[in-house]
Amino acid sequence: MATEGQFEYESVLCVKPEVNVYRIPPRASNRAIRAADWKLDAPDWQGRMRVTARGKVAYVKLEDKISGELFAQAPIDEYPGIAVETVSDSSRYFVLRIQDESGRSAFIGIGFGDRGDAFDFNVALQDHFKWVKQENEFIKQAQAPDSTPKLDLGFKEGQTITLNIGQSKKKDRTRPQSSGGFGLLPPPPGGKLAPPPSRSTNHNIQPSPGGSETGCLLDLDSSNSNSVAPSNPTTTTTTTNSDLWGDFDSVSPK
Repeated sequence: MATEGQFEYESVLCVKPEVNVYRIPPRASNRAIRAADWKLDAPDWQGRMRVTARGKVAYVKLEDKISGELFAQAPIDEYPGIAVETVSDSSRYFVLRIQDESGRSAFIGIGFGDRGDAFDFNVALQDHFKWVKQENEFIKQAQAPDSTPKLDLGFKEGQTITLNIGQSKKKDRTRPQSSGGFGLLPPPPGGKLAPPPSRSTNHNIQPSPGGSETGCLLDLDSSNSNSVAPSNPTTTTTTTNSDLWGDFDSVSPK
């Protein structure tokens, strides 16, 4: 595993230009860690913090601000965990377990002057180990055998299929055209086209010289029918009246 880790690239997760380091008292067995027990006004060391990741392991490196020389390093396998712990009375202070090259470890306290720097440090570690958890789940799914039944869509022995591929022929539908200059619209679907109204071919009809209402009605009637109106409407009216009186005269006693 160490040989494989040497070929993995190192990515930077977070950099904070100022961090304070404190020497903390021995931890009580059942007591929560409190930053108030530290000497907050007199930090033991000040420098820069850089959070990196190599593979699935994150590293918190405390470096000199100017030269970049490494002061201490804390490898983190899981978070939250024993490598990085929060205190009970503040969100700006943490307990960090550092290790040297020989494997010896010690616990120190670190703190940030700005609450936003502490938030960025916390989120950087959470995002990294969230990614580690997802990678572990993908590996488990890839290694676990798939127990779900698979759908067999292959052809059985001797099974054949027939495909009928034809080309549909399109029928051209032409619109009916009249002999005149204007074309007729196509009939509505499912209906019949009504025949056009007949036109009178007699253009020699003249209105009566009297200009009476009866003549106007006769003119209108002649325009809508093929019959020719009488030339003298007054004579027609007189004849009709005489016929009616003639009927009464025929039944009168002699």
